[in-house]
Amino acid sequence: MSSELSAADAGRVGGKSLKQEVFLPEDYRPAENEPFMNERQLEYFRRKLIDWKNELLADSRDTIEGLQDNTRNIPDVADRASEETDRALELRTRDRQRKLVAKIESALRRIDEGEYGYCEVTGEPISLKRLDARPIATMSLEAQERHERREKVHRDD
Repeated sequence: MSSELSAADAGRVGGKSLKQEVFLPEDYRPAENEPFMNERQLEYFRRKLIDWKNELLADSRDTIEGLQDNTRNIPDVADRASEETDRALELRTRDRQRKLVAKIESALRRIDEGEYGYCEVTGEPISLKRLDARPIATMSLEAQERHERREKVHRDD
């Protein structure tokens, strides 16, 4: 067994990253006139993704608690049906959010691996405006539009 650490392991000790914290002013916004995916941009998107994920997880906890509290016997059939419909809608929403959390975690992994911000189809940078609006984006706008056109063509067959 080698005593050398890989590059990935060198930055971590006991599962904790040794990477120096990047200073990010409160009003920082990634700009086109700075190097693409520099430390500040990566930290900006990392924080944005983590905040979004934490918000979704908190909503999920609230839903679970709400669903547990609402398991009561409702004698009126119409009221019971209405409550069941509301519950089903809430569960579908939570399922979509669970999938979104997985996409957020994937984006955070891409940041760690140095692949974040680049189109998975073309390898070209994804615009900062697009990433700011949709930080889980994996394709440039052009590649996404081509993908959606192809999907539409196949769906219409």
